[in-house]
Amino acid sequence: MNRLTTSRGGFDLARFPEHPRDPFRAWDAADEYLLRQLEGIDGAEPVDLSGTVVVVGDRWGALTTVLAGHRPVQITDSYLAQRATLANLARNGDDPDTVRLLSARDTPPERIDVLLVRVPKSLALLEDQLHRLAPAVHAGTVVIGAGMVKEIHTSTLKLFERIIGPTRTSLAVKKARLIFCTPDPALGRTPSPWPHRYDLPEGIGAVSGRTVVNHAGIFCAERLDIGTRFFLNHLPERSGRDRIVDLGCGNGVVGTSAALANPEATVTFIDESYLAVASAEATFRANLGTDVVADFLVGDGMADVSPGSVDLVLNNPPFHSHQATTDATARTMFHGARTALRQGGELWVVGNRHLGYHTQLRRTFGNCTTVAGDPKFVVLRAVKR
Repeated sequence: MNRLTTSRGGFDLARFPEHPRDPFRAWDAADEYLLRQLEGIDGAEPVDLSGTVVVVGDRWGALTTVLAGHRPVQITDSYLAQRATLANLARNGDDPDTVRLLSARDTPPERIDVLLVRVPKSLALLEDQLHRLAPAVHAGTVVIGAGMVKEIHTSTLKLFERIIGPTRTSLAVKKARLIFCTPDPALGRTPSPWPHRYDLPEGIGAVSGRTVVNHAGIFCAERLDIGTRFFLNHLPERSGRDRIVDLGCGNGVVGTSAALANPEATVTFIDESYLAVASAEATFRANLGTDVVADFLVGDGMADVSPGSVDLVLNNPPFHSHQATTDATARTMFHGARTALRQGGELWVVGNRHLGYHTQLRRTFGNCTTVAGDPKFVVLRAVKR
């Protein structure tokens, strides 16, 4: 936990879940720059926050917590960001009812007077978000984007310009930059192109030639990534009434493949991204219909899965948290999988060879075997004993 000092006071903030050894703060220089802009810097007028304030993409709830007195609406695709926001509000003595938490799938407010956008890593997610928010923006809306310099590109500015209105940027401060956009209510805009559908290639097991549905911001939204392709070619061959979990499901192609290969199994798709779970459900239904039973959960890994209730967990863990490289998410997933698995249950993991997941799996399970590997990827198997 660290303390953010602003003109509004000091705020104790942490990421979620909070790890004692986590070296990363719950905010960055872009958040600080944006908060100073709202207060009025370099002679600029402070921003009037008396109307409806919407904060989009607040990564760990820092902006929402600092602005809690103005009863902001937070919109995020991240379940963990919502949990971080609630924890940080409580940590600083704020009533969680002072803010309204919406997911990227929820309908935004009908009118927005101040729109604050933390630029996401995914340009597609930004595009979809701006399309969803544009109808609520009016000529007097203050629109400010924020991000680190490496996150803001010409294509970023063109999206604001094309969907909201004329756009300019600030000078860079501590490697952060702001985006100022003037809404143009008369701007003609095409509908959002998301979600996107494509057909899978042949030669990848049970899902060969099948349809994938991707909402905006999901990893490899327009083609199958090579790591997942490798995993699909080495999934376990099982039969019977297994309970299978596609952990960190993304668009759900791995869990859908498992369901197609074993029609007696019940598959649960889990991700912390609302749009990922929506993609997984759409992919599953497009290939197995509406009558096949499956579960779709937005949550913190395996936290909501009953201990000892799962036969097989399939996992392609992320190794980035926004711009930071970390194995914290993988470690949490591995520990959660072990708790959820029955005796004899298995965790199958695909990852880049250099990440060394075998070491962590041996620590967690006491065993790990290599199922398949190539110069870039490895598929690992750990058994709960």
